[in-house]
This record gives sequence, structure tokens and C-alpha cells, in this order.
Amino acid sequence: MNWSEPGRKFVPGLFLIFLPLLFLFSGCATLPRIEDAVTTSYTRRTTPAIVRGHRPLSKDAVDKIIGRLKGQDLPADLMERHILVEETITGRPLTAGNRATLLVNGPATYQAMQGAIQNASDHINFETFTFNPDEAGQSFAELFARKQSQNVQVNIIYDSLGSLSTPASFFDRLRKLGVLVLAYNPIDPLSLMTGRDIHRDHRKIMVVDGRIAFTGGVNVSSDYSSMPSGLGSDEKGAISWRDTDVQIEGPAVAEFQKLFMETWKRQKGLNLPPRDYFPPLEEAGNEFIRVIASTPGENNRDTYLMYLAAFSFAVKSIYLTNSYFAPDEQTLKLLTAAARRGVDIKIILPSKSDSRLLLYAGRSHYERLLQSGVRVYEHRSGMLHAKTAVIDGVWSSVGSTNMDLWSYLRNDEVNAVILGKNFTTQMESMFADDLGNSNEITLAQWRKRSVSERLKERFTRLMWRFL
Repeated sequence: MNWSEPGRKFVPGLFLIFLPLLFLFSGCATLPRIEDAVTTSYTRRTTPAIVRGHRPLSKDAVDKIIGRLKGQDLPADLMERHILVEETITGRPLTAGNRATLLVNGPATYQAMQGAIQNASDHINFETFTFNPDEAGQSFAELFARKQSQNVQVNIIYDSLGSLSTPASFFDRLRKLGVLVLAYNPIDPLSLMTGRDIHRDHRKIMVVDGRIAFTGGVNVSSDYSSMPSGLGSDEKGAISWRDTDVQIEGPAVAEFQKLFMETWKRQKGLNLPPRDYFPPLEEAGNEFIRVIASTPGENNRDTYLMYLAAFSFAVKSIYLTNSYFAPDEQTLKLLTAAARRGVDIKIILPSKSDSRLLLYAGRSHYERLLQSGVRVYEHRSGMLHAKTAVIDGVWSSVGSTNMDLWSYLRNDEVNAVILGKNFTTQMESMFADDLGNSNEITLAQWRKRSVSERLKERFTRLMWRFL
């Protein structure tokens, strides 16, 4: 859960009501150690599995692929070990033969998603945290209603807290047309008292005809409908949100479909009408993709471990963009250690946020990061909401996972990890564009900040476990 998605305002009184419950239900939640995952991977086979057409490739084929991926600059054994650790963490396959299309902002994402919806012929499975009843929400609702009338089955999961401002009548109109709509963890007094309400569905997934998938950070809200300007607002004065999605075609689409089906079943949704949910999937491109998901539970912190593994094995570069940055000690140690061993680390964070607590929680770590050699930037325009990473020119991640405890411990999250130089080149180009729209924070400059700013940082550090 984030108090910070579009369509919500932080209400201090409401937070004070929730705070004792957060202490009660969250105090014993812990994060795993990356060392344990690495050790476990060493006790298993030495060659990672890469799946092509439902069949694992031979060791020789895998070795050739890893050799191509690493290029001239990365040690082959380190690349292989990283892929194997990721496999051990997630238990989900690395699939070959995918095409990944980078959708660099909200307008590009909406255009691609709505085009896929219009071309749907069998079904649409849609999962989101926020589904606002504004202009963007109405546009999606109208498209879903039209496709349902054309005998395309539309199934929707929305988070009941993320879409708290959306009236029930908005979804009821879709239900009357035959669209199946499921609220994730509906809010009621009983679920509040049992702590169920702190478990939220923060994923953004759309699967069309079982052949095209979308994921990333983009919700359904007009906040994403325009490009952020240098002043951070559109021509109407509204703050525009800077976010990123990815469109995927190929065998990896089935992994997103499985996640949607698992959530639908876990939330006890109505039986889904028979459709061709898992059609045969041909190869569509050259990218290797692993779909990494997490669900609240003691043994499921996969997106967290995904980041840690990537930081641990980085050799050349780590380029991060994240909207809500309140890292734990293990993350900080790995980032600063990587910087000290010569890895080029650049992190782009927001300069303005709808969650000032998280903004200052992130800033409370700037001095430590800067001292180690990590370069920190704050994005100037709009509200930065993207959660992306690109490492060593070959490993990329696009998804919903923020670098805070709400994402790691209490949310359903999903990220697509994409291995391939072509896609990574696009990611690095997008990152360079964002750097050009950001201000670098230097250590000398940071040490001149006011006493009041320092006090705000210290206060939010005390609140860290609940951000």
C-alpha cells in the first residue's frame, strides 16, 4: 500500500487511526538476507535454466546465450551466477523469444494499451491499484464495455484502497454489462481489525487474448495522460505524473496470465467464463524475460531480493529510477559497497512528492550515499512515479515495486526483468533523458541544507518501518 498513488490525499487523522494497527500487525515482519539466497543457489545446479517453447535449453545453448548477453565487458561466470540466484529466489523461468516494447510515459502507455484493447478478440484481464473515475478512467471503462458487448470477456481486479475514491456505481455499471469486477481485500471493520487491510494489490497487469501483456507503474488516472513539462504541470495547471510501462509479447505473457489467475482465485472471484486464456505462444523477439512477483508472506520477498541480487553482482553500472525511496540497511550497504568497488551508480528520485514523509525518508540517506560515491539526482518536472532499473548494460527491470517497506512487505507487486542489449539500450537512453531533466545533488551542497530540513529527515527515519 502507498498513501501516495493518484486520486488519494494523505489524511493525518486517518493515519493516526491506522498507526497503532500498523505497529500491531507489522512489527515482526522481516526482510530476508541476500547472502542466504546466494548460498542456496550455490548448492543447486551450476547452470541456470532458460526455457524456450516450454523446454529447458541444453547447457551448451545456455552457455552461448550467456556469452552473448555479457558481451566483452562482463565476466561470464558472474552473469551466470546472477541469473541462477534470480532463478533460485523466484522459482519462475527465464523465457526466451520475447519482444519487449518500452513505453516511456503515461501517454505512450495509454495509447498502446487502448490499441490492444480495441483489437482484443477473446478476453482482457486487467489488474490495477488505482482505477479513477476521471476522464482516463471513463475512457478505459467505455472501451471495456464496448469489448464486452462484442463478446470479448473482460475481467478486472482493482485494489479497494487504491481505488477508494471511485464510487461503487462506477464498477456496478460495468458488472451489469457482463464485465467481471473483483475488489481486492474489500475494506470493512472486520478486515481492519484483523490487519488484512494492510495487504494491498499494487500490481499493474493487463493481458489481452493471452498474447500481449503490459506491466509497470501506470495506474488508471488522468494524472498520467499528459507529458510532464519543465514546470511539472500541464496547460491546465495539473501535476503530470512521469511513469514507465513495458509491453511484452511472446512466451513470458503466460507468466502474467498465471499471476492474474492466482490473484483472482486467492480473492475468491466468481468462476471465470471459459476463454482461451493460455493460447500457444510463438517466439516474438530476442529478449529473455523473467516475471518476478511478490505477495505478502514470510517467504515471499522476491522483488526485494531481485534488487539486492542485481546490486550484488553489478560490475559496471547501476541506474535506478524510483518514486518512493526508503531503503533498508541491507540495500544501503550493497549500493555503497558497489560504489566503492567502482560501479557507476546514479539514482533519480523525485524533487516533489504527494508523500512528503517518503520524500524526506529518502533524503535522510543522501549524505551516506554521496559519501560512498553514489550520484543522486532529483527529477524536476511533474511527479516522478517510475520504478525502473538498468544494470551493466544488459539487465533491466520495469515494474510496480517501490524501494520501501510497504512494497516489500505488504503489497502484491510485479516486475519484468528483461535481459537483452537492445532493450537495455532503450532503457539507458530513457534514463539519460531523465538525467537531463534532473538536478544533481552534490555532497557539498547537501551539507548546507537547513536545520529544519535535517529535523524532517530525522523524524521520517523514525517512521521508516511504516512508510
